[in-house]
Amino acid sequence: MVAIHAVYYNFARIHKTLRITPSTAAGLSDHVWSLEEIVMMADNYLPKPARRGPYNKKISNVEP
Repeated sequence: MVAIHAVYYNFARIHKTLRITPSTAAGLSDHVWSLEEIVMMADNYLPKPARRGPYNKKISNVEP
């Protein structure tokens, strides 16, 4: 959650003193990002859920 806020602060929020975003001032971006772009970037970054393998029971070496 903190990472999304940091991306919003640096790429989408226009600062009063700079009058542009910090990422644009640093040359990292050429436009102001929308919230939709940030969410799509975060969604594409996460791995897609995959099918899990078979469940293997552990065999106990303890004799009754």
